[in-house]
Amino acid sequence: MRKLLPSVFCLLAFVAAAQDEDLRNYDHIYKDNIKSVTFHVAGLLTSLPLIDLYSNAGVELSFDDLDGDVKNYTYTIVHCDINWQPSNISQLEYLEGFSDDRIDDYRFSFKTINNFTHYELVLPSESMRWTKSGNYLLKVYEDEDEKTLAITRRFMVVDHKVGIIPRLVGPSNVSKLRTHHEIDFQVDYEKFPAIRTPQMEIRAVVMQNGRWDNAIVELAPNFTRLNSIVFDYQDKIVFPAGKEFRFVDLRSLRTRAINIAAIDEFYDRFEVTLAKDGKRTDMAYLTQNDLNGRYVIETLDQVDHDLSANYANVLFTLYSPEPFYDHEVYIFGGLTDWSLKPEFKMVYNSSVNGYVAKALLKQGFYDYAYALVPRNPKKGEQVLPDMSDTEGNWYETSNTYTILIYYHPFGERYDQLIGALSFDSAGR
Repeated sequence: MRKLLPSVFCLLAFVAAAQDEDLRNYDHIYKDNIKSVTFHVAGLLTSLPLIDLYSNAGVELSFDDLDGDVKNYTYTIVHCDINWQPSNISQLEYLEGFSDDRIDDYRFSFKTINNFTHYELVLPSESMRWTKSGNYLLKVYEDEDEKTLAITRRFMVVDHKVGIIPRLVGPSNVSKLRTHHEIDFQVDYEKFPAIRTPQMEIRAVVMQNGRWDNAIVELAPNFTRLNSIVFDYQDKIVFPAGKEFRFVDLRSLRTRAINIAAIDEFYDRFEVTLAKDGKRTDMAYLTQNDLNGRYVIETLDQVDHDLSANYANVLFTLYSPEPFYDHEVYIFGGLTDWSLKPEFKMVYNSSVNGYVAKALLKQGFYDYAYALVPRNPKKGEQVLPDMSDTEGNWYETSNTYTILIYYHPFGERYDQLIGALSFDSAGR
Protein backbone atom coordinates (compact mmCIF):
# COMPACT_ATOMS: atom_id res chain seq x y z
CA MET A 1 0.00 0.00 0.00
CA ARG A 2 2.83 2.39 0.86
CA LYS A 3 4.31 1.95 -2.59
CA LEU A 4 1.06 3.11 -4.17
CA LEU A 5 0.76 6.34 -2.20
CA PRO A 6 3.34 8.39 -4.18
CA SER A 7 1.62 7.38 -7.42
CA VAL A 8 -1.76 8.42 -6.04
CA PHE A 9 -0.42 11.80 -4.94
CA CYS A 10 1.24 12.32 -8.34
CA LEU A 11 -2.05 11.50 -10.10
CA LEU A 12 -3.96 13.96 -7.89
CA ALA A 13 -1.34 16.64 -8.53
CA PHE A 14 -1.59 16.03 -12.29
CA VAL A 15 -5.39 16.35 -12.23
CA ALA A 16 -5.20 19.55 -10.18
CA ALA A 17 -2.61 21.00 -12.56
CA ALA A 18 -4.83 20.22 -15.54
CA GLN A 19 -7.74 22.01 -13.87
CA ASP A 20 -5.58 24.98 -12.90
CA GLU A 21 -3.62 25.46 -16.11
CA ASP A 22 -4.39 29.21 -15.96
CA LEU A 23 -3.58 29.49 -12.25
CA ARG A 24 -1.69 32.56 -11.09
CA ASN A 25 -0.35 32.23 -7.58
CA TYR A 26 -1.22 35.80 -6.64
CA ASP A 27 -4.34 37.95 -6.26
CA HIS A 28 -6.15 37.70 -9.57
CA ILE A 29 -9.66 37.80 -11.07
CA TYR A 30 -10.17 35.40 -13.98
CA LYS A 31 -13.74 36.34 -15.01
CA ASP A 32 -14.89 39.66 -16.47
CA ASN A 33 -18.26 39.38 -14.71
CA ILE A 34 -16.64 39.39 -11.25
CA LYS A 35 -16.02 42.80 -9.68
CA SER A 36 -15.33 44.48 -6.34
CA VAL A 37 -13.40 41.63 -4.75
CA THR A 38 -12.40 42.41 -1.17
CA PHE A 39 -10.38 40.14 1.12
CA HIS A 40 -9.39 41.12 4.64
CA VAL A 41 -9.57 40.17 8.30
CA ALA A 42 -13.26 39.94 9.15
CA GLY A 43 -14.45 43.31 10.45
CA LEU A 44 -11.26 45.18 9.47
CA LEU A 45 -11.98 46.49 5.99
CA THR A 46 -8.53 47.81 5.10
CA SER A 47 -6.45 45.12 6.81
CA LEU A 48 -3.94 42.71 5.31
CA PRO A 49 -5.36 39.13 5.24
CA LEU A 50 -3.06 38.02 8.04
CA ILE A 51 -4.45 36.17 11.06
CA ASP A 52 -3.24 34.30 14.14
CA LEU A 53 -3.26 30.51 13.95
CA TYR A 54 -5.02 30.17 17.30
CA SER A 55 -7.32 33.21 17.28
CA ASN A 56 -11.05 33.26 16.63
CA ALA A 57 -10.60 35.82 13.87
CA GLY A 58 -11.15 34.88 10.26
CA VAL A 59 -10.61 36.25 6.78
CA GLU A 60 -13.59 37.46 4.77
CA LEU A 61 -13.97 37.32 0.99
CA SER A 62 -16.71 39.21 -0.85
CA PHE A 63 -17.36 39.84 -4.52
CA ASP A 64 -20.10 40.73 -7.02
CA ASP A 65 -21.19 38.73 -10.05
CA LEU A 66 -22.50 41.25 -12.59
CA ASP A 67 -24.43 38.56 -14.46
CA GLY A 68 -26.99 38.85 -11.67
CA ASP A 69 -27.85 35.14 -11.56
CA VAL A 70 -26.89 32.33 -9.18
CA LYS A 71 -23.76 30.36 -9.94
CA ASN A 72 -22.22 27.41 -8.19
CA TYR A 73 -19.00 28.85 -6.74
CA THR A 74 -16.74 26.47 -4.83
CA TYR A 75 -13.44 27.06 -3.08
CA THR A 76 -10.38 25.38 -1.65
CA ILE A 77 -7.15 26.53 -0.04
CA VAL A 78 -3.57 25.47 -0.75
CA HIS A 79 -0.62 25.73 1.63
CA CYS A 80 2.34 27.47 -0.04
CA ASP A 81 6.01 28.09 0.66
CA ILE A 82 7.67 31.46 1.10
CA ASN A 83 7.65 31.96 -2.69
CA TRP A 84 3.96 31.03 -3.05
CA GLN A 85 4.56 27.66 -4.64
CA PRO A 86 2.52 24.69 -3.30
CA SER A 87 4.17 23.16 -0.23
CA ASN A 88 5.38 19.59 -0.24
CA ILE A 89 2.61 18.44 2.11
CA SER A 90 -0.85 17.04 1.37
CA GLN A 91 -4.13 18.73 2.27
CA LEU A 92 -4.69 16.10 4.96
CA GLU A 93 -1.69 17.56 6.82
CA TYR A 94 -2.84 21.20 6.89
CA LEU A 95 -6.66 21.03 6.64
CA GLU A 96 -9.38 19.76 8.93
CA GLY A 97 -12.77 19.07 7.37
CA PHE A 98 -13.57 19.15 3.68
CA SER A 99 -10.92 19.80 1.04
CA ASP A 100 -13.34 22.03 -0.88
CA ASP A 101 -16.77 23.50 -0.27
CA ARG A 102 -19.50 25.65 -1.82
CA ILE A 103 -20.09 29.36 -1.25
CA ASP A 104 -23.70 29.39 -0.04
CA ASP A 105 -23.90 32.98 1.23
CA TYR A 106 -25.23 35.09 -1.65
CA ARG A 107 -27.79 37.89 -1.97
CA PHE A 108 -29.28 39.88 -4.82
CA SER A 109 -28.81 43.61 -5.33
CA PHE A 110 -31.75 45.98 -4.92
CA LYS A 111 -32.42 49.64 -5.74
CA THR A 112 -29.53 49.61 -8.23
CA ILE A 113 -29.50 50.46 -11.93
CA ASN A 114 -27.69 47.25 -12.81
CA ASN A 115 -28.43 43.90 -11.18
CA PHE A 116 -25.70 41.83 -9.55
CA THR A 117 -25.33 38.97 -7.09
CA HIS A 118 -23.22 39.55 -3.99
CA TYR A 119 -21.27 36.59 -2.53
CA GLU A 120 -19.53 36.33 0.85
CA LEU A 121 -17.26 33.75 2.48
CA VAL A 122 -15.61 33.70 5.92
CA LEU A 123 -12.72 31.35 6.69
CA PRO A 124 -12.11 29.25 8.67
CA SER A 125 -15.60 27.76 8.53
CA GLU A 126 -17.38 24.85 10.20
CA SER A 127 -16.44 22.66 7.25
CA MET A 128 -12.84 23.81 6.67
CA ARG A 129 -10.08 24.85 9.08
CA TRP A 130 -6.31 25.04 8.68
CA THR A 131 -3.96 23.48 11.21
CA LYS A 132 -0.57 24.91 10.24
CA SER A 133 0.93 28.37 9.94
CA GLY A 134 2.30 29.71 6.67
CA ASN A 135 1.18 31.12 3.35
CA TYR A 136 -2.16 30.06 1.86
CA LEU A 137 -3.74 30.56 -1.54
CA LEU A 138 -7.54 30.70 -1.66
CA LYS A 139 -8.89 29.44 -4.99
CA VAL A 140 -12.50 30.08 -6.01
CA TYR A 141 -13.98 28.11 -8.89
CA GLU A 142 -17.09 28.57 -11.00
CA ASP A 143 -19.05 25.39 -11.74
CA GLU A 144 -18.34 22.52 -9.38
CA ASP A 145 -18.02 20.01 -12.22
CA GLU A 146 -15.72 21.81 -14.67
CA LYS A 147 -14.02 23.96 -11.99
CA THR A 148 -12.94 26.98 -13.99
CA LEU A 149 -10.93 29.43 -11.92
CA ALA A 150 -12.72 32.61 -10.91
CA ILE A 151 -10.63 34.22 -8.14
CA THR A 152 -7.34 33.63 -6.34
CA ARG A 153 -6.35 35.43 -3.14
CA ARG A 154 -3.30 35.19 -0.87
CA PHE A 155 -3.48 35.14 2.92
CA MET A 156 -1.14 34.32 5.79
CA VAL A 157 -1.61 32.42 9.04
CA VAL A 158 0.96 33.21 11.74
CA ASP A 159 1.92 31.22 14.83
CA HIS A 160 3.62 33.92 16.91
CA LYS A 161 6.79 32.41 18.36
CA VAL A 162 9.28 35.28 17.95
CA GLY A 163 9.27 39.03 18.53
CA ILE A 164 10.18 41.60 15.87
CA ILE A 165 11.82 44.97 16.57
CA PRO A 166 11.81 47.18 13.43
CA ARG A 167 13.79 50.37 12.87
CA LEU A 168 13.36 52.93 10.10
CA VAL A 169 16.83 54.25 9.25
CA GLY A 170 18.21 56.81 6.86
CA PRO A 171 19.11 55.14 3.54
CA SER A 172 22.80 54.27 3.35
CA ASN A 173 22.78 55.48 -0.26
CA VAL A 174 22.95 59.27 0.14
CA SER A 175 21.06 59.87 -3.12
CA LYS A 176 17.99 58.18 -1.58
CA LEU A 177 17.91 60.11 1.69
CA ARG A 178 14.91 62.27 0.76
CA THR A 179 13.08 59.79 -1.46
CA HIS A 180 13.31 56.31 0.07
CA HIS A 181 12.71 54.32 3.26
CA GLU A 182 15.28 51.83 4.53
CA ILE A 183 14.42 49.27 7.21
CA ASP A 184 16.52 47.29 9.67
CA PHE A 185 15.06 44.86 12.19
CA GLN A 186 15.87 42.26 14.82
CA VAL A 187 14.08 39.02 15.62
CA ASP A 188 13.97 37.98 19.29
CA TYR A 189 13.82 34.18 19.58
CA GLU A 190 14.57 33.77 23.29
CA LYS A 191 11.18 32.08 23.82
CA PHE A 192 11.63 29.81 20.81
CA PRO A 193 14.90 27.90 21.37
CA ALA A 194 14.01 25.39 18.64
CA ILE A 195 15.91 27.65 16.21
CA ARG A 196 19.40 26.15 16.02
CA THR A 197 21.00 27.63 12.91
CA PRO A 198 19.23 30.94 12.10
CA GLN A 199 21.24 31.59 8.93
CA MET A 200 19.91 28.33 7.47
CA GLU A 201 16.45 28.09 9.04
CA ILE A 202 15.16 31.68 9.04
CA ARG A 203 14.04 33.80 6.10
CA ALA A 204 12.20 37.13 6.11
CA VAL A 205 9.87 39.05 3.81
CA VAL A 206 9.25 42.81 3.94
CA MET A 207 6.19 44.34 2.26
CA GLN A 208 5.10 47.93 1.63
CA ASN A 209 1.38 48.71 1.95
CA GLY A 210 0.42 45.06 1.50
CA ARG A 211 1.99 44.83 -1.97
CA TRP A 212 3.54 41.57 -3.11
CA ASP A 213 4.74 42.84 -6.49
CA ASN A 214 7.64 44.80 -4.95
CA ALA A 215 8.07 42.81 -1.72
CA ILE A 216 11.64 41.99 -0.69
CA VAL A 217 11.72 38.23 -0.14
CA GLU A 218 14.05 35.45 0.95
CA LEU A 219 16.05 37.71 3.27
CA ALA A 220 18.65 35.78 5.24
CA PRO A 221 19.95 37.06 8.60
CA ASN A 222 23.19 39.04 8.70
CA PHE A 223 24.28 37.69 12.06
CA THR A 224 23.03 36.67 15.50
CA ARG A 225 23.53 38.47 18.80
CA LEU A 226 22.66 36.55 22.00
CA ASN A 227 18.99 35.60 21.40
CA SER A 228 18.48 38.04 18.53
CA ILE A 229 18.66 37.53 14.79
CA VAL A 230 19.81 40.70 13.06
CA PHE A 231 18.77 41.94 9.62
CA ASP A 232 20.98 44.98 9.02
CA TYR A 233 21.71 45.43 5.33
CA GLN A 234 23.10 48.39 3.46
CA ASP A 235 20.89 49.64 0.61
CA LYS A 236 18.94 46.37 0.31
CA ILE A 237 15.70 46.60 2.33
CA VAL A 238 14.84 49.88 0.63
CA PHE A 239 11.56 51.10 -0.87
CA PRO A 240 10.66 54.25 -2.84
CA ALA A 241 8.63 56.29 -0.34
CA GLY A 242 6.11 57.59 -2.87
CA LYS A 243 3.56 60.21 -1.81
CA GLU A 244 0.23 59.94 -0.08
CA PHE A 245 -2.22 58.34 -2.50
CA ARG A 246 -4.71 60.26 -4.59
CA PHE A 247 -8.33 59.48 -3.82
CA VAL A 248 -11.79 59.49 -5.34
CA ASP A 249 -14.91 59.56 -3.17
CA LEU A 250 -17.73 57.74 -4.98
CA ARG A 251 -19.86 57.14 -1.91
CA SER A 252 -22.59 59.37 -3.32
CA LEU A 253 -23.77 59.61 -6.91
CA ARG A 254 -26.31 62.28 -6.00
CA THR A 255 -23.86 64.99 -4.96
CA ARG A 256 -20.38 65.72 -6.26
CA ALA A 257 -17.53 65.15 -3.82
CA ILE A 258 -14.15 66.81 -4.08
CA ASN A 259 -12.17 65.89 -7.24
CA ILE A 260 -15.36 64.97 -9.16
CA ALA A 261 -16.17 67.19 -12.15
CA ALA A 262 -19.47 65.66 -13.26
CA ILE A 263 -21.96 62.86 -12.52
CA ASP A 264 -24.36 61.85 -15.29
CA GLU A 265 -27.18 59.36 -14.79
CA PHE A 266 -28.69 57.43 -17.68
CA TYR A 267 -31.39 54.77 -17.67
CA ASP A 268 -28.80 51.97 -17.67
CA ARG A 269 -25.64 53.46 -16.15
CA PHE A 270 -23.86 56.20 -14.23
CA GLU A 271 -21.00 58.14 -15.83
CA VAL A 272 -18.57 59.93 -13.49
CA THR A 273 -15.91 62.34 -14.75
CA LEU A 274 -13.07 63.10 -12.38
CA ALA A 275 -11.29 66.42 -12.28
CA LYS A 276 -8.11 66.35 -14.35
CA ASP A 277 -5.11 65.17 -12.34
CA GLY A 278 -1.63 66.63 -12.72
CA LYS A 279 1.79 65.15 -12.16
CA ARG A 280 3.01 65.60 -8.59
CA THR A 281 6.73 65.01 -9.10
CA ASP A 282 7.72 68.62 -8.40
CA MET A 283 4.99 69.35 -5.87
CA ALA A 284 5.85 69.79 -2.21
CA TYR A 285 4.86 67.00 0.15
CA LEU A 286 1.37 67.38 1.61
CA THR A 287 0.34 65.47 4.72
CA GLN A 288 -3.04 63.79 4.41
CA ASN A 289 -4.64 60.64 5.75
CA ASP A 290 -5.08 57.92 3.16
CA LEU A 291 -5.79 54.19 2.95
CA ASN A 292 -2.27 53.40 1.73
CA GLY A 293 -3.61 52.39 -1.66
CA ARG A 294 -6.64 50.37 -0.54
CA TYR A 295 -10.36 50.95 -1.02
CA VAL A 296 -13.62 50.50 0.88
CA ILE A 297 -17.04 49.72 -0.64
CA GLU A 298 -19.60 52.14 0.82
CA THR A 299 -22.63 54.19 -0.23
CA LEU A 300 -24.23 57.24 1.34
CA ASP A 301 -27.22 57.06 -1.01
CA GLN A 302 -28.71 53.85 0.44
CA VAL A 303 -28.56 51.82 3.65
CA ASP A 304 -26.94 48.59 2.46
CA HIS A 305 -23.37 49.07 1.19
CA ASP A 306 -23.05 45.62 -0.38
CA LEU A 307 -26.41 45.32 -2.12
CA SER A 308 -27.49 48.91 -2.86
CA ALA A 309 -24.25 50.52 -4.00
CA ASN A 310 -24.38 51.32 -7.72
CA TYR A 311 -21.67 50.80 -10.30
CA ALA A 312 -20.37 53.72 -12.35
CA ASN A 313 -18.06 54.22 -15.31
CA VAL A 314 -15.36 56.50 -13.91
CA LEU A 315 -13.23 58.59 -16.30
CA PHE A 316 -9.67 59.30 -15.10
CA THR A 317 -7.48 61.93 -16.78
CA LEU A 318 -3.79 62.60 -16.18
CA TYR A 319 -2.61 65.90 -17.64
CA SER A 320 0.55 65.57 -19.69
CA PRO A 321 1.43 68.06 -22.50
CA GLU A 322 3.43 65.29 -24.18
CA PRO A 323 3.08 61.50 -24.02
CA PHE A 324 5.66 59.23 -22.40
CA TYR A 325 7.17 57.81 -25.57
CA ASP A 326 9.05 54.96 -23.90
CA HIS A 327 6.47 54.06 -21.23
CA GLU A 328 2.87 52.96 -20.79
CA VAL A 329 0.69 54.59 -18.13
CA TYR A 330 -1.59 52.67 -15.75
CA ILE A 331 -3.96 53.45 -12.92
CA PHE A 332 -2.52 51.52 -10.00
CA GLY A 333 -3.40 50.52 -6.44
CA GLY A 334 -5.55 48.14 -4.44
CA LEU A 335 -8.37 48.68 -6.94
CA THR A 336 -6.18 46.95 -9.56
CA ASP A 337 -5.03 44.17 -7.18
CA TRP A 338 -1.61 45.92 -7.24
CA SER A 339 -1.12 44.61 -10.76
CA LEU A 340 -1.09 46.03 -14.29
CA LYS A 341 -4.56 45.29 -15.60
CA PRO A 342 -5.54 45.96 -19.22
CA GLU A 343 -8.76 47.71 -18.18
CA PHE A 344 -6.73 50.24 -16.19
CA LYS A 345 -4.26 51.02 -18.97
CA MET A 346 -4.45 54.64 -20.09
CA VAL A 347 -4.25 56.01 -23.64
CA TYR A 348 -2.98 59.40 -24.72
CA ASN A 349 -5.65 61.82 -25.99
CA SER A 350 -4.14 64.92 -27.59
CA SER A 351 -7.48 66.76 -27.49
CA VAL A 352 -7.31 66.89 -23.68
CA ASN A 353 -3.50 66.96 -23.44
CA GLY A 354 -3.39 63.92 -21.29
CA TYR A 355 -3.90 60.24 -20.64
CA VAL A 356 -7.42 58.90 -20.16
CA ALA A 357 -8.97 55.65 -18.97
CA LYS A 358 -12.46 54.60 -17.95
CA ALA A 359 -12.95 52.04 -15.16
CA LEU A 360 -16.10 50.38 -13.83
CA LEU A 361 -16.16 50.93 -10.06
CA LYS A 362 -18.69 50.25 -7.33
CA GLN A 363 -19.59 53.09 -4.98
CA GLY A 364 -16.94 53.52 -2.31
CA PHE A 365 -13.78 55.36 -1.34
CA TYR A 366 -10.74 54.53 -3.49
CA ASP A 367 -7.04 55.32 -3.23
CA TYR A 368 -5.09 55.26 -6.48
CA ALA A 369 -1.90 56.40 -8.19
CA TYR A 370 -0.52 56.67 -11.73
CA ALA A 371 2.35 54.35 -12.64
CA LEU A 372 4.69 53.94 -15.60
CA VAL A 373 6.08 50.72 -17.07
CA PRO A 374 8.55 50.37 -19.96
CA ARG A 375 6.83 50.08 -23.33
CA ASN A 376 9.40 47.58 -24.63
CA PRO A 377 11.10 45.91 -21.65
CA LYS A 378 14.23 43.89 -22.21
CA LYS A 379 13.81 40.13 -22.40
CA GLY A 380 13.75 38.67 -18.90
CA GLU A 381 13.58 42.10 -17.28
CA GLN A 382 11.30 42.34 -14.25
CA VAL A 383 8.69 45.00 -14.92
CA LEU A 384 7.69 46.93 -11.81
CA PRO A 385 5.32 49.91 -11.77
CA ASP A 386 7.29 53.14 -11.33
CA MET A 387 5.57 56.18 -9.85
CA SER A 388 8.58 58.47 -9.58
CA ASP A 389 7.71 60.45 -12.77
CA THR A 390 3.99 60.78 -12.03
CA GLU A 391 3.72 60.96 -8.24
CA GLY A 392 7.25 61.56 -6.97
CA ASN A 393 8.89 60.25 -3.79
CA TRP A 394 9.14 61.95 -0.42
CA TYR A 395 10.73 60.49 2.72
CA GLU A 396 8.00 61.90 4.99
CA THR A 397 5.30 59.80 3.32
CA SER A 398 3.38 57.49 5.64
CA ASN A 399 3.58 53.87 4.48
CA THR A 400 2.67 50.64 6.26
CA TYR A 401 5.46 48.07 6.32
CA THR A 402 4.92 44.42 7.21
CA ILE A 403 7.70 42.05 8.26
CA LEU A 404 7.09 38.29 7.99
CA ILE A 405 9.42 35.70 9.54
CA TYR A 406 9.49 32.17 8.11
CA TYR A 407 11.05 29.13 9.77
CA HIS A 408 12.09 25.98 7.89
CA PRO A 409 14.09 23.60 10.08
CA PHE A 410 16.22 20.87 8.57
CA GLY A 411 14.12 17.88 7.54
CA GLU A 412 10.81 19.77 7.53
CA ARG A 413 8.69 19.90 4.36
CA TYR A 414 7.03 23.30 4.63
CA ASP A 415 7.69 26.90 5.67
CA GLN A 416 6.21 27.95 9.00
CA LEU A 417 5.24 31.60 9.58
CA ILE A 418 6.41 32.27 13.15
CA GLY A 419 6.37 36.07 13.32
CA ALA A 420 4.60 39.04 11.75
CA LEU A 421 4.54 42.75 12.49
CA SER A 422 3.15 45.84 10.73
CA PHE A 423 4.23 49.40 11.51
CA ASP A 424 3.80 52.88 10.09
CA SER A 425 6.85 54.67 8.73
CA ALA A 426 5.57 57.99 10.08
CA GLY A 427 4.71 56.58 13.49
CA ARG A 428 0.99 57.27 13.05
